[in-house]
Amino acid sequence: MHLDFSPQDQQFREEVRAWIAQAYDADLRAMMAQSKNGYLDKAGQVRWQKALHARGWAAPNWPKEYGGPGWSATERFIFQSELAAAGCPPVSPMGLKMVAPVIMKYGTPEQKQRFLPPILSSDVWWCQGYSEPNSGSDLASLQLRADHGSDGDGEHYILNGSKIWTTHAQWADWMFCLVRTSRESKRQEGISFLLLDMHTPGITVSALPTLDGPMPGQQEVNQVFFENVRVPVANRIGEEGKGWTYAKYLLEFERGGTYSPMLRKQLSKIAEIAAEQPGDDGGRLLDDPVFRRKLAALHLRAAALEAVELRVFSGVESGTSIGAASSMLKLTGTETLQAASELAVEAAGPAALPFVQDTWAELQGRDAQPRVGPDYAAVLAPRYFNYRKASIYGGSNEIQRNIIAKLVLGL
Repeated sequence: MHLDFSPQDQQFREEVRAWIAQAYDADLRAMMAQSKNGYLDKAGQVRWQKALHARGWAAPNWPKEYGGPGWSATERFIFQSELAAAGCPPVSPMGLKMVAPVIMKYGTPEQKQRFLPPILSSDVWWCQGYSEPNSGSDLASLQLRADHGSDGDGEHYILNGSKIWTTHAQWADWMFCLVRTSRESKRQEGISFLLLDMHTPGITVSALPTLDGPMPGQQEVNQVFFENVRVPVANRIGEEGKGWTYAKYLLEFERGGTYSPMLRKQLSKIAEIAAEQPGDDGGRLLDDPVFRRKLAALHLRAAALEAVELRVFSGVESGTSIGAASSMLKLTGTETLQAASELAVEAAGPAALPFVQDTWAELQGRDAQPRVGPDYAAVLAPRYFNYRKASIYGGSNEIQRNIIAKLVLGL
């Protein structure tokens, strides 16, 4: 796809590049080079997001009235492309990209005033309370109880149950959470959407080990337990029992997004690795026709994905809802990311093996062997394992295919 940018767009691109060169310093680059999932530890992530906020660029998709930069779709595309090309970390999505749009659309004026500014400045960290031990892709079956209570402090809900696979709950100050407030109607109609303070008595966060193995500062998912946790009714978004509507709106932002810039960066790295590794014939792996065919196929998938992203985001610019297109982006984007992580491990070959063995040793409680190999290999196996979840979170890709079949193909 060929795009002709205006002189103003080119000037904006140079402005973004100059800012990245100054703000994305050597320390942040070193941390990012050893990230298994594309994010930094909390201190590094907050530092990066506060730098974006100081420049007014933390929330490119936010309306200007709430502190967004007021960019066009082209400017947002240029901005995301330049961040990806430089290898910058993405912003943590739970606050800026997920709960904030829900608060903007369905929250009260008081909720907007209270929650949106600290989300924008990254002063308050959020996590998502959707999945439960027996409610994953079938989210409507969730069971976390929210019973009504009332005392001198006013009306509140009393929560009992648990949430699971809660990303960065150990860092979070607040959670946006789906709870069951009624069992008398259809499952979807008994769900409400609450905002809750993670420091409330009765909340316990328990870390969950994952297949990608522990890496310093990169522990990711947790189970969160609620025992008689009191949440003010004033922290409910919208009407009681309408949480399913708000959750579906939020999922458009979780499932959508830009995958192609990240893929281009990863494919470029794979080519660098393959240029250093020997092929079966003794030459460079990058010159092997079978490997080049695999790499070219991923470049084509990334280019096709970019075309769809541009078409979708152009529609959003004119006021069109993302709708089922978010399922298409999520499905194609996550599966292409997984394929790229597989090809990266293949490119590294034996250089990635010590890190695979390390992961198993750490999960089994054994001492890991000293790590030997090029620096880039340290994250390839953990990233491969980490991306296995990409086709599950946000609604499994099997569910996305059902949505596409129903809403797009009419089956």
